[in-house]
Amino acid sequence: MYIPELYKNENQEEIQNFIHQNGFGILVNQTNGKLWATHIPMLLEEKNGKQILTAHISAENPQADSFESNKEVLVIFQGVHSYISSSWYDHENVPTWNYIAVHVYGKIRLHSYEESVAALKRLVDKYEAKSEKPIKVEDLSKKTMLQARGIVSFEIEISSIEAKKKLSQNRDDKNYKNIISKLEETKDHQSMEVAKEMSRNRKL
Repeated sequence: MYIPELYKNENQEEIQNFIHQNGFGILVNQTNGKLWATHIPMLLEEKNGKQILTAHISAENPQADSFESNKEVLVIFQGVHSYISSSWYDHENVPTWNYIAVHVYGKIRLHSYEESVAALKRLVDKYEAKSEKPIKVEDLSKKTMLQARGIVSFEIEISSIEAKKKLSQNRDDKNYKNIISKLEETKDHQSMEVAKEMSRNRKL
């Protein structure tokens, strides 16, 4: 990912929190001679002192067959984003887009059936935590759990992470503050969330 120095995010705690909060990632690798992408929920975890991503895809997905020969993968995590009009500046310039994104690179290691069930438990527990009546994988019937045979579960041993936070850092305080105000005025959810990120990123 192209990241000008001004927009590079190297705050590891912030990056980890971002992945935890935006865990629906895009898994990319080369499958059958072409690039292939699958949208899936992922867990950022720690194993033997190293960070890994844990996930699964359908066994019927052609990407699953490619893991043995193409272990190298890219995972893209997208955060909030919004159009930025240059009419919000006090000078002539071009429009742009503000956004936050993280790219994770690593190698696939396939899970055993036991590992895949344990990974499913952790994934479901995370997203059921706020449910009024949370379900647990261990409470599901044997018949329902047969569906776990239809997935390919894996972990990604992370080799590198690239994080970009493009939030108008190249603007002075006056224009920066005005961009926040204009984003808030849109009443658009994404735009208002970008405004919040900008406010957190620079105290005015």
